[in-house]
Amino acid sequence: MTIDTAKADLSSPAATSAVASKPLIALKGVSKVFSNGTTALQNMTMDVHQGEFISLLGPSGCGKSTVLRIIAGLGDVSSGAIEWPTSGHDATGKATPEISFVFQEPTLMPWATVFNNVWLPLRLKGVSKTAAREDVLGALEMVGLEKFADAYPRELSGGMKMRVSIARALVTRPKLLLMDEPFAALDEITRFKLNNDLLHLWEKFGWTVIFVTHSVFESVYLSNRIVVMAARPGRVVNDMPVDAAYPREEEFRTSTVYNDYCRKASNALHQAMGANDHL
Repeated sequence: MTIDTAKADLSSPAATSAVASKPLIALKGVSKVFSNGTTALQNMTMDVHQGEFISLLGPSGCGKSTVLRIIAGLGDVSSGAIEWPTSGHDATGKATPEISFVFQEPTLMPWATVFNNVWLPLRLKGVSKTAAREDVLGALEMVGLEKFADAYPRELSGGMKMRVSIARALVTRPKLLLMDEPFAALDEITRFKLNNDLLHLWEKFGWTVIFVTHSVFESVYLSNRIVVMAARPGRVVNDMPVDAAYPREEEFRTSTVYNDYCRKASNALHQAMGANDHL
């Protein structure tokens, strides 16, 4: 198995048609009540189409991470359903090799080399180190760390550790990439650089990405769609397309279009924070 490097044209008619077709995932009235009685999600309804880059934006505690965990099969719904209309998966939302998850922290094994950390998902599937070598090195090349395969996490910067975590998520060639505030703990310069790198990879390989963030600015820069969630209980209160063209480079950050979308997203977030006043 090798990593396909064919570039996906996300602005092509084929890509547009894919977005208009059946969703890759459909959350239908999903609610989640934890054992302590806390209602994290209430009637969460959202469609995700192939090739979209969606940011989940909302205040702390609104259930953004819970949505990702349920999609990944790391938690069950209390009511409602998660459907996979185009993939044949069942409605439980159990994780498959086509789903990869990047957490808030890199969660690397400190005793293992970068190569062995990235190899881990394939190793758990029974792929030998020799058989996995091409895919692991390919994933490291995608994130610019091919020269650090023999390094250990303690020898890497925070941004490099996150790159390793992303490479580990990509080595299985996922169709769906779930990212839970992966850049939140990084300095602004590193965060901007990784935003750019992530977009380039997304444009090149055509994944579907669901990205959790607290940052209006990050959500607008990355996404072609921002789903704004209300404070607990979490649910969709605004589904905002971002129609700015890709590729997006540094000049986009200072453009009028970017500033206008940031203003709209910020207003939607403020409205979401007060949404429970009307329950």
